[in-house]
Amino acid sequence: MTKTYQVVGIGNAIVDVISHAPDTTLELLGIQKGIMQLVEQDRGEFLYGAMHDRVQTPGGSVANTLAGLGNLGLKTGFIGRVHADALGRFYADEMQHGGTAYVNPPVEGGELPTSRSMIFVSPDGERSMNTYLGISSEISEADVNAEVAGDTEIMFLEGYLYDKPKGKFAFDQAAKLTKAAGGKVGISLSDPFCVDRHRDDFRKFVREMDFVIGNEHEWESLYQSDLSTALETAANESGLVVCTRSGSDVVLVQGDEEAVVPVKRVQPVDTTGAGDQFAAGFLYGYATGQSLATCGRMGCVAAAEVISHIGPRPATDLKLLFQKEGLI
Repeated sequence: MTKTYQVVGIGNAIVDVISHAPDTTLELLGIQKGIMQLVEQDRGEFLYGAMHDRVQTPGGSVANTLAGLGNLGLKTGFIGRVHADALGRFYADEMQHGGTAYVNPPVEGGELPTSRSMIFVSPDGERSMNTYLGISSEISEADVNAEVAGDTEIMFLEGYLYDKPKGKFAFDQAAKLTKAAGGKVGISLSDPFCVDRHRDDFRKFVREMDFVIGNEHEWESLYQSDLSTALETAANESGLVVCTRSGSDVVLVQGDEEAVVPVKRVQPVDTTGAGDQFAAGFLYGYATGQSLATCGRMGCVAAAEVISHIGPRPATDLKLLFQKEGLI
């Protein structure tokens, strides 16, 4: 029986607020360059006020990936939590507009405001993220629509959800429902610090997931070893292991099969969303039954597109780019 969705994701629903700033501004504002920092509401409001020429776009790691998949024409759905405030309605509308079903209506009532991440982009393209988690961090298993989770071929989970106990339950529930209905489940490791915080749980997931996507730092953190040892261990434990290495070759391993995909270096305008769009390209290949190498190449093409402009979501037709590269 055909499922309604090809990919459903569950993750943080965060509005990305992006602004260019020189390194001196980061120092003045007390922002650590190049990392994601969680901030409280008042700090978030202060940084929001300090931004010039703000560009607002719906973000959140898995949501960005779904936007890429929507661009590629797959049927996608997103499970997330926003407040019924201006930013929350903007978020839900933009997701729908981008072709992804936003399956949870914005939450009415006096709860926390919609989550936002203030992203300062340096002249070298490096991004410094200051995230106020707001209502999206309150996502729980009550937000997981059982019909939607059971009606998808692939469920894609965001590692960041594991930072809150309620998020853990949502994550586990989504995975369980999809698996029970014969779907596949995979995870993005999200961030080396996130891996540090949840190492034991994530080690367990690697054994249970159909695929796991991470960058070199995340894999090294997971196994507390050098990269080749980490990937060898992961390959023995997981269905399919994907490792990105910023400008270097991407490695994909499934059982005895390994693909190494070279990366064409591009001067980044803004690296926001590079990993998320790599995941979109990879998942498109995975969902449509492509070879490991083709999945990896699709990921690289999508990542190269997104770093060539401001914002975490594709600005051109990815399918046309895939055709140009002879991938479809």
